[in-house]
Amino acid sequence: MELINKNHIIDKNYLHNLFDYKDGILYWKINKGRAKKGSEAGCLSKGRKLIKLNQKIYGVHRIIFCYHNGFLPNSDIDHIDCNPLNNKIENLRIASDSENRFNTKKYKINTSGYKNINWDKSRNKWEVKINVNNKKIFLGRYDDIELADLVAIMAREKYHKQFANHG
Repeated sequence: MELINKNHIIDKNYLHNLFDYKDGILYWKINKGRAKKGSEAGCLSKGRKLIKLNQKIYGVHRIIFCYHNGFLPNSDIDHIDCNPLNNKIENLRIASDSENRFNTKKYKINTSGYKNINWDKSRNKWEVKINVNNKKIFLGRYDDIELADLVAIMAREKYHKQFANHG
């Protein structure tokens, strides 16, 4: 079993020699540095699991994707449920940078309580804006926040498709 991939190629066979996968977690098949055979691979950093292979750091979700699909995509890998620690293969999908950003929860600094809706003080109305193709699209101002939310939901469904996240 090859412990170091001299060509620095991460592929399915290489990963299957190094790891076992179960329920979104990788376990070492070998002793590697301080990691012991059977222990969970990777470490937690800034809310994500990372792993070092061939002198390069990877997100564990990327390694799990390659472990199952046989390649590392050039694009992002999205966590469908927005939980970066849920690395179950059924929770991972290829996404563009924009699609990955579409699938986010509302920001913590959100004051309206609704995604893509802000209060326009100068007009005393709820304002709806969403991002489409890296551009902010204005969808109108509304007296009623529920109507504004319905407009935002419909726009996310139309433009963000399967990456639409409403909350």
